[in-house]
Amino acid sequence: MQTIEEILRAKKIKVTPQRMAVYSILKDTKSHPSVEKIYQQLKPNYPAMSLATVYKTVDVLKKVGLIQELNVGDGGLRYDAAVKPHSHAYCESCGRVDDLEQVRFLEEFREENLLEKIKKETGFDVSSIQLYFYGLCPQCKKSNSKVVS
Repeated sequence: MQTIEEILRAKKIKVTPQRMAVYSILKDTKSHPSVEKIYQQLKPNYPAMSLATVYKTVDVLKKVGLIQELNVGDGGLRYDAAVKPHSHAYCESCGRVDDLEQVRFLEEFREENLLEKIKKETGFDVSSIQLYFYGLCPQCKKSNSKVVS
């Protein structure tokens, strides 16, 4: 398995401490942070790093396939270093985003011939699937039930 440094060098992209720091934040979290949250986490250790640098770095990492961009519909983009196909569950109350194992969903799609139905209806050969599930996380569900009672 190639390291991030090897991947960047192979793509003729300079390996910088800022790029390594941004990737490290994403690799070490499951919270799917926005650029602004990544910036806030890095600011204490990289006071000279600008928000623009974080935006540019995220864009570079996305283009070389080291991270994926999520648009869960909350008005901003989130980022994930887990690039293997998987779905996400989004809490409509607190904004939490959890990973869901994609393999299970893909098997269900194949069983239902959903991909063939999509191809027949649209002509598309589907190369990837991105699913978002919306609802309340356990904590928000618990909090909401206390308010209603």
